[in-house]
Amino acid sequence: MLLNFDRLGWWKYLLLGITLLTAAFLLLPIVFIAALSFGSSQWLIFPPPGWTFQWYRELFADPRWLESALTSFKIAVIVTVLSVLLGLVTSFGLVRGSFMFRDALKALFLTPMILPVVVLAVALYAFFLRIGLGGTLTGFVISHLVLALPFSILSISSALEGFDKSIEDAAVLCGASPLEAKIRVTLPAISHGLFSAAVFSFLTSWDEVVVAIFMSSPTLQTLPVKVWATLRQDLTPVVAAASTLLILLTIILMALVAVVRKVLKQ
Repeated sequence: MLLNFDRLGWWKYLLLGITLLTAAFLLLPIVFIAALSFGSSQWLIFPPPGWTFQWYRELFADPRWLESALTSFKIAVIVTVLSVLLGLVTSFGLVRGSFMFRDALKALFLTPMILPVVVLAVALYAFFLRIGLGGTLTGFVISHLVLALPFSILSISSALEGFDKSIEDAAVLCGASPLEAKIRVTLPAISHGLFSAAVFSFLTSWDEVVVAIFMSSPTLQTLPVKVWATLRQDLTPVVAAASTLLILLTIILMALVAVVRKVLKQ
């Protein structure tokens, strides 16, 4: 190999140190917020003077927090289903299709990943306000779908590009219809891409705060918006508890993605 870590000499310790510092920079804020959620102080003070589960009890006892969490979950599930279905159809067209401006169309679908989220949020807010979808569940779903769809298209397109289409053609030659071949042969083969698309779509919707702030109303708020609104009013450790649960769910789902992708590829 041209680059062997064991042969780098003292450089490998420098690289290892940079890696550890980067990991600490990314992980320490998560550790701090988790520690604050168990602190006994009624304010966000670090290090905590003591330890308690009081803020988690208050979180689960407050119907407003539970309603916000349920709203986030409901929107995320709907967005996940729509994102995977639309991403699957779109990916087949982009990967299998042969037409003019295909690359331009693919770039257009990925635009929400490039645009600043606040710019997209303002545009969606102005448009939905004009057509009467501001502050509605439908408006939430559509706006989150715009953000989640690029992740589905990337994941499913990548899986489709790595799939040997001749296997699908062989199924058709053996008597299966084109649709049956896609359902019984292609879809199982790209299931890891579908699963990744579902998880990333769910997390995109579940964690989204900028667009959600513009789409929310006094009667319809997602959990990240509730966290943001509470932070502006009161620095209660209940916010730290809610944030810790958000982070925990994200970590669990990302770990699940890694495990399932490894299993499906074996």
